[in-house]
Amino acid sequence: MLVDGFKGQKVQDVKKTIQKKMIDARDAFIYMEPEKQVMSRSSDECVVALCDQWYLDYGDENWKKQTSQCLKNLETFCEETRRNFEAALGWLQEHACSRTYGLGTRLPWDEQWLIESLSDSTIYMAFYTVAHLLQGSDLRGQAESPLGIRPHQMTKEVWDYIFFKEAPFPKTQIPKEKLDQLKQEFEYWYPVDLRVSGKDLVPNHLSYYLYNHVAMWPEQSDKWPVAVRANGHLLLNSEKMSKSTGNFLTLTQAIDKFSADGMRLALADAGDTVEDANFVEAMADAGILRLYTWVEWVKEMVANWDSLRSGPASTFNDRVFASEMNAGIIKTDQNYEKMMFKEALKTGFFELQAAKDKYRELAIEGMHRDLIFRFIEVQTLLLAPFCPHLCEHIWTLLGKPDTIMNASWPVVGPVDEALIRSSQYLMEVAHDLRLRLKNYMMPAKGKKTDRQPPLKPSHCTIYVAKNYPSWQHTTLSVLRNHFQNNNGKLPDNKIIASELGALPELKKYMKKVMPFVAMIKENLEKVGPRVLDLQLEFDEQAVLMENIVYLTNSLELEHIEVKFASEAEDKVREECCPGKPLNVFRTEPGVSVFIVNPQPSNGHFSTKIEIRQGDSRDSIIRRLMKMDRGIKDLSKVKLMRFDDPLLGPRRVPVLGKEQIGKTSISEHAVFHVDLMGKKVHLAENGLRADIGDTLVYLVH
Repeated sequence: MLVDGFKGQKVQDVKKTIQKKMIDARDAFIYMEPEKQVMSRSSDECVVALCDQWYLDYGDENWKKQTSQCLKNLETFCEETRRNFEAALGWLQEHACSRTYGLGTRLPWDEQWLIESLSDSTIYMAFYTVAHLLQGSDLRGQAESPLGIRPHQMTKEVWDYIFFKEAPFPKTQIPKEKLDQLKQEFEYWYPVDLRVSGKDLVPNHLSYYLYNHVAMWPEQSDKWPVAVRANGHLLLNSEKMSKSTGNFLTLTQAIDKFSADGMRLALADAGDTVEDANFVEAMADAGILRLYTWVEWVKEMVANWDSLRSGPASTFNDRVFASEMNAGIIKTDQNYEKMMFKEALKTGFFELQAAKDKYRELAIEGMHRDLIFRFIEVQTLLLAPFCPHLCEHIWTLLGKPDTIMNASWPVVGPVDEALIRSSQYLMEVAHDLRLRLKNYMMPAKGKKTDRQPPLKPSHCTIYVAKNYPSWQHTTLSVLRNHFQNNNGKLPDNKIIASELGALPELKKYMKKVMPFVAMIKENLEKVGPRVLDLQLEFDEQAVLMENIVYLTNSLELEHIEVKFASEAEDKVREECCPGKPLNVFRTEPGVSVFIVNPQPSNGHFSTKIEIRQGDSRDSIIRRLMKMDRGIKDLSKVKLMRFDDPLLGPRRVPVLGKEQIGKTSISEHAVFHVDLMGKKVHLAENGLRADIGDTLVYLVH
C-alpha cells in the first residue's frame, strides 16, 4: 500500500479498515452487484436487492479457526478437495441465512423468516440416528412412534438432552428411559463417518456443514465430521449430457442396455476423485464382454477340474501367481478404503486377470488346481462390490452353500516383491528377445536386388551379468553416495559430470557415462532407490533357466542357452549389465528330410524338416509340433525310420499296416549329420543306421 497511514501493508490486511474509513468520511458508499450476469428461470436479469436480512458470520475469527481445525482432521480422499475447502474457508464471510417464502424451518428468534436451504440442511444427519425410533418405518413420519412419543413433545430442551452430553434432563412427559434410549442411539451412530456430495457444493453447503457441526459441538470434536468424499459430474461419451443433442441416457435405459452389473462396472471405471467421470458406452460394451469371458472361463475350469495339475504348488510361476494374488488383495483393499473405485477395479479385476493370463501362458507344466480355484474365489470376492449379481452366480458355480454376501474378505498370504519383480524381468526379457529376433530377420540394408532375408535362427545364447561393467560400477557407486548423503536426492548433472570426469578410470568412457546417469535418474523416479543397487535381488540365470521352455517356444527356436557375460567376448562384457541381458542368435546347419504321415483322413500331412547334429527323437517331434499345430501332445507321436531307406519310401503304405517295414526310433537314439554329403544316420546302442531322405510319424 502507498496510502498514508497504511504504507507497506498488504491490501488484504487493510481493505476492510480503509473501506470503513471512506464510508465514515462519506467519500464512498457500499454498492453491490453480481459478479457476472445472472438470469432467473423466468428469463429476467437479476439484480442485488438491499433488504432486511439475517446473516451467519462465517468470517468470525474464532469460529473460522475451529472449523479449520476440523478440516485439518477431515479425510477428503483428494488433495484438490482439501484445497477447495481451504479456499472456501479463506473467503467465506457473512452469509444470508433467511428468506420469506418456500419450504423450510422458521428462524427460532424471528419466526417471520424461514432458514434458507443451504443453511438449514447441515446437521440433519443427527436426526437420522433417532428417526427410526420417532417415526418407525414410515418415511413421511405419519405413523405412530415406536416409543409412543408425539411430535409436540420434542421440544428444544428434549433435543438438547439427546444431542449434548452435559445437558440437564428436560421438563417433559417423556419417560427418562425413552429419552436415554434416543441419546444412546445418537451417541452410538455419531459422528458422520462419510458424507458424499458433488464438488460444486464444497464452497457453500459442505463448508457450512463443517461450520455448523463445530458450532453445535464446539467442545466435542468427536462429533465433528470424519470424512467428505466430493465427486465430479458425469459425462456421457466424453460430452455433457443433453436432451437437445440426444446425448442422454436414463438410468432405466442404461440398465436395459448394459444390465445392472455392466453399468456398475462401467461407472466404477468412469473416473475417480473430483474429475468429471466419463461414462463411455463402448467401454461398457467391452466390460460386459470381459465379464462374459470371465464367467465362461470359470465354467471351463469347473468342468476340467480333474485335468488341472495337483501336488505341491512350488514352481517359479506357481509362487509368482500366488504372490501376485496376495498383492492384488492388499492393493484393492487399500483402494476401496480410499474410495478410489477406478483404481480398485484396476487392481482387483484388470490386473488380476492379466496375472491369470500370464500364469496360463507361462505354466508350461500346466496350471495348478488349488491356485486356480483360490484365484477364482479371490477374484469373485474382490469384484463383488461392483458386480454383485454376476459374482453371486459364480459363487454358486463353485458350489458354495451360502450367499457371497455372507462371505469374508479373502485372507492375505505372503507377498514376495522380489519374486514378482523377477517375473516382470522375465516378461521384459521375452518381449525384448522378440523385438531383437524381428530385427534380426529384417533384410540387410543395401541395393534392392541384394536384399536377402536371413535364415531363421535355430539357437540363441543369452548372456547375463552378475555385476556391472567397471565404468558403470564406479558411476553407480558415486550416485549411491550422493543419494545417501543428500536425503534421497541426486545433484545436478553438472556437479555429477565434474566429479565423474575427474576419475581417471572413467576418462575413456565419458561419452557413455552421462547418458547412463540420465537413464539411472529416470529409472530412479519410476521404480525407486533399488536402481542404484550394484547387484539384482534375484538370480537372473536361475529365472531364465526355470522358464527356458517358455522362452524357447515363445521365440520358436530349437534351443536357448544362458551363460554369464564373463564367458563372452569383450564387447558383450562391456555392454551387458544386471537386468539387461544380451543375446546372440545363430542358425545351426542341418540336412532337410521328408517326414510323412501315412494315416488316412487325420489332417496330418507330409512336410520337410531339418535334422541337426545331436538331435534326439523328442527334439525332432517338438520341431514337427511347431509346424503342425494339430499335434498337442509329444507322447502321442511315434517316430519311425524305414528298414530299407532306399526302397521303403517308394512302397505304397497298406491301410492298417502302416508300421510294416519300419523301425521305431527310441528316445535314446541320436541323429548324426554329414553336411558335406547331405546324409543323416542314426546311432543307437552302438549301432549305426542310415535313414535315407525320409522319416515316418504316426499320431495316436
